[in-house]
Amino acid sequence: MAYMFGFFFGRTPLIKLSPKKTWEGFIGGFFATVVFGLLLSYVMSGYRCFVCPVEYNNDTNSFTVDCEPSDLFRLQEYNIPGVIQSVVGWKTVRMYPFQIHSIALSTFASLIGPFGGFFASGFKRAFKIKDFANTIPGHGGIMDRFDCQYLMATFVNVYIASFIRGPNPSKLIQQFLTLRPDQQLHIFNTLKSHLTDKGILTSALEDE
Repeated sequence: MAYMFGFFFGRTPLIKLSPKKTWEGFIGGFFATVVFGLLLSYVMSGYRCFVCPVEYNNDTNSFTVDCEPSDLFRLQEYNIPGVIQSVVGWKTVRMYPFQIHSIALSTFASLIGPFGGFFASGFKRAFKIKDFANTIPGHGGIMDRFDCQYLMATFVNVYIASFIRGPNPSKLIQQFLTLRPDQQLHIFNTLKSHLTDKGILTSALEDE
């Protein structure tokens, strides 16, 4: 979309390393990326093939993508700020929690991601080459088309690990088994007391 905005409305050069890139394309690409990110994440969150991990079914000898979607991919109702309510006339909106994350991902992809391309352009200019290869006629090589992915892939990995991915029971058990016996006993007693206070463990089970 940045290319389309730049092609039709581009007038102001953005950076000398990439003379064909314009401010109009940069700003237009930002808004288009956020909007398309919201729309696509809404559509794709409704299909299990996009939100469920691929698992092998021993009974049918086939791969399946059937699961119970996490809360991240379930519609929830959010209150709209008062200022926006007066404009749109709505008090609440139903959307997937992942759509909120898509705004952060889209913002980084459109504002920071292109600097990966600027870095690649500077690298090519330093070595006085036009493209990394000529695999794609008129567009250079594969690296020329995916130069922004250096920054984007790193950001997505860090973002998922920091804000999206929750605790994994299997990994927690593995880490628990690597602890010393006294540490395991301490965790066991703490967890037992917590579950008892919550009423999850019955008094009869506690006596055993």
